[in-house]
Amino acid sequence: MNKAEMLEKVKELGLLAVIRGPSPELTIKMVEALIAGGVCGIEITYSTPNAEDVVRTLSTKFGDSIVLGMGTLTKPDQATAAKEAGAHFLVSPICEPVLVKSMLASGLLTMAGAFTPTEVFQAYTFGSDVVKIFPGSVGGPAYVKALKGPFPYIPMMPTGGVNAANMAEWFATGVVAVGAGSELCPPQLAKEGKFDEISRRAAEFVQVVKTARG
Repeated sequence: MNKAEMLEKVKELGLLAVIRGPSPELTIKMVEALIAGGVCGIEITYSTPNAEDVVRTLSTKFGDSIVLGMGTLTKPDQATAAKEAGAHFLVSPICEPVLVKSMLASGLLTMAGAFTPTEVFQAYTFGSDVVKIFPGSVGGPAYVKALKGPFPYIPMMPTGGVNAANMAEWFATGVVAVGAGSELCPPQLAKEGKFDEISRRAAEFVQVVKTARG
């Protein structure tokens, strides 16, 4: 799947689960629970222990049946490593020129992080396919709506502060997708072995996305 096709797939799903797993084993179980609930957009963050090995395992097990990426990239060499591990897309919470250049060089769908109008425009100018608005919890949907005023052509994806109750508000601003972390898949639930609850939340989020998008 090329970059353009991957972007369309992310838009189609509308939801990426941002996973900061407590351990490699529990992270894989978290993903299995999310998939069971219907969430097929998976972002494994580099803050997850042995993140690249986790992605390799998930890539082998699920292949193209899920959209698998790596997030929280902060070092240029992580872009190449993530691709080799099997990632389909790359996400960073920041927009650092050398880092973004390496993400783009991978040929994978790239999402650089930004918050202020200047940062959003810079990320897009650097070549980011989607600009990750982070932390979304600070400004909320109203802030993204304000950003969309001068930048209606920039694809945006808020992460942080996204939950089932406010997801419709986020989509109403015109974002291409949302990233949901602890509200969707809390690490504590995995530690407690409550994977059925993660699946339940996943199903709820998927239904909300469908309803919010009409």
